[in-house]
Amino acid sequence: MSEGGRTVKITKRVVDATKPNGTDFYVFDSELIGFGLRVRATGGMSYIVRYRAGSGKNAPVKRVTIAKVGKVTPDQARDVAKDLLASVVKGQDPSRDRAEERGAITFANLAESFLHHVEALKKANTHAQYAHMLNAYAVPEFGTRKAKAVTPSDIAALHLSLKAKPTTANRVRDVISSMYGWAIRGKLLSKMENPAAGITKYREAKRERFLSSEEILRLGSAIREAETVGIAWEPDPAKKTKHAPKAENRVVKLDPASAAALRLFILTGARLREILHLTWDMVDLERGLLLLPDSKTGQKTIILNAPAQMVLSDLPRIDRYVIPGKPRATKNGKKESRPRSDLKRPWQMVRKRAGLAAQADNPGFRVRIHDLRHTHASIGVGANLGLPIVGKLLGHTQARTTERYAHLEADPLRKASNAIGKRIAEALGDTEPKPAENVIQLRTDKA
Repeated sequence: MSEGGRTVKITKRVVDATKPNGTDFYVFDSELIGFGLRVRATGGMSYIVRYRAGSGKNAPVKRVTIAKVGKVTPDQARDVAKDLLASVVKGQDPSRDRAEERGAITFANLAESFLHHVEALKKANTHAQYAHMLNAYAVPEFGTRKAKAVTPSDIAALHLSLKAKPTTANRVRDVISSMYGWAIRGKLLSKMENPAAGITKYREAKRERFLSSEEILRLGSAIREAETVGIAWEPDPAKKTKHAPKAENRVVKLDPASAAALRLFILTGARLREILHLTWDMVDLERGLLLLPDSKTGQKTIILNAPAQMVLSDLPRIDRYVIPGKPRATKNGKKESRPRSDLKRPWQMVRKRAGLAAQADNPGFRVRIHDLRHTHASIGVGANLGLPIVGKLLGHTQARTTERYAHLEADPLRKASNAIGKRIAEALGDTEPKPAENVIQLRTDKA
């Protein structure tokens, strides 16, 4: 295509009168230098801007397409051309900027790269959580958009759409913020403001659920019933069940490994994966220890009390995993042992039988498996073992993590409160002062 061509003020009449002649050619504007009309041999016409990217005669000549004829008017195209040419005067290169924009990374691609980074440096559970937050909520919303084009208002709208789940909304916001921070530091994105940084988080209601002595007793009874005679179940009336077993046959028994896992959670205060991923080579029954090479807080040793040692001693060693899952068949036909992925069904069955499931008028009554860890800690703190000792038993690396149980360490406060209350009650005349031990009270009533 020749860079030459006639020069005339580009108006609607000129555009309508311009016809293809079998070759590509330009018509440039006589008033705004650089603004022009490109005419293809096929008949297509577009408004363009021509400029030199740099100073001097040796600076390369570049062109930027504004829009096809018919999409905008000549005057609208002229206004865009003025802005583009003004940016060139300021040292910008519109052609390069547009090329970079076309090749810019999308939100979905950025998320994929970020998750590879997390997988390499973080623990598997952290990677799984990040992947869920991005792939379930953020990528469906912004996936095809350029990552640098996502604005704070976009993130705020996503955060607002999840307001019914404030904890989830905050975690999604945190993961997006971490992703952009990583991308900006690593130069995957040009220097920009983190679009998630200024989003105010929702207040999260901290949920602390500790089992009472009576609830622990019910839980123990439910586990024993489940592993011996089994727990009866009823078909869901909301679902159509064909050929349901007879009532006497509707019983589910808990396998020894699942029963042991539930007991170990509350006896040791261990986390879910610390028990489910436990292998027998990590168990030292002679010294009463679980030697974990890795955990949420790194290498960790869990002290086994006598009841926990008994649970492990009675458990048959049928697999390398203490709580084995369903083996996986390999390509060569062999079976590969795997840890159990979760205890959802056994726990729901035992929890319901123990009366610890959610109640219609009190959803927060529901006990989670993680609450067994909280219960272990609460009993230790309530027995005045001290927060530092309980923190070490739980494997806390930060003292403030254990301080969530500080309100349970109530014995000194209770004594102080009782002393104050006693003095006030005596002053009010609501109770009689306790007589000294060496004083014998004389009866005033007559025999």
